[in-house]
Amino acid sequence: MRGIRGATTVTENNETQILINTKTLVEEMVSKNNVIVETISHVFISVTEDLNATFPAKSLRQIPGWTYVPVMCMKEIDVPNSLSRCIRVMMVVNTKIEQDSIQHVFHNDATQLRPDLIQK
Repeated sequence: MRGIRGATTVTENNETQILINTKTLVEEMVSKNNVIVETISHVFISVTEDLNATFPAKSLRQIPGWTYVPVMCMKEIDVPNSLSRCIRVMMVVNTKIEQDSIQHVFHNDATQLRPDLIQK
């Protein structure tokens, strides 16, 4: 099992932005790591305190084959001066890919979270 990390930000607490940015992020995480939906154990999605317009997990139900993937949303801990309007994803998959070969994905302002993990 391996964890695939992803994060993105939105410019405002807006349902459409949250759903589009989350779906785009997760689709790229899947694509870059050749994930087959049946190998996904579960997905955790956290949002910062300033995002409550919708559940980001709702967007994953639009991805074909994701009906039975367990997905849970939660609030990120509220650390002073941390990145705002941020959506973080932890996808756990069954894979033979080595840990250092996992491609984590960061979009928008979230690229500053872990620049050391970003592969081009």
